[in-house]
Amino acid sequence: MKPLFVLVVVFIISALILKLVAGQVDYSFAARIAMACMLVFTAIGHFTFTEGMSAMLPDFLPKKKELVLITGLVEIALGVGLVFPQYKFASAWILIVFFILVLPANIKAAMEHINYQTGELDGPGISYLWFRVPLQLFFLLWVYFSAIFGK
Repeated sequence: MKPLFVLVVVFIISALILKLVAGQVDYSFAARIAMACMLVFTAIGHFTFTEGMSAMLPDFLPKKKELVLITGLVEIALGVGLVFPQYKFASAWILIVFFILVLPANIKAAMEHINYQTGELDGPGISYLWFRVPLQLFFLLWVYFSAIFGK
């Protein structure tokens, strides 16, 4: 829920600032700025909750903590890439694939009641997927329409 809040609030603020500075709103750019900020916000969790997020990864993956840290760096890099016109298309396509690849970790965490902050088995459970899966699709579509389909 927090990432969605960050995304929407930053989008509104970005749109207002663009209106004040440029006299018009480039909604596509405001949306990419918002996604970049959201990605930095979620990346912070990779560095803050490394243990808990490691528990979300499938057992067959080696070096789970390192993967969590690397994916945090990837989120930051892709967010920055969305803001620069010369990198927005590549960043968007990679981010779309990234969103698809991380969904199984969210599904595993929900099914096993993993708390992503602590790694304990007291997380929200399977009902969380009714929110998380559509949210992941929303993020994917946000990127597509703001960076690939948008101007």
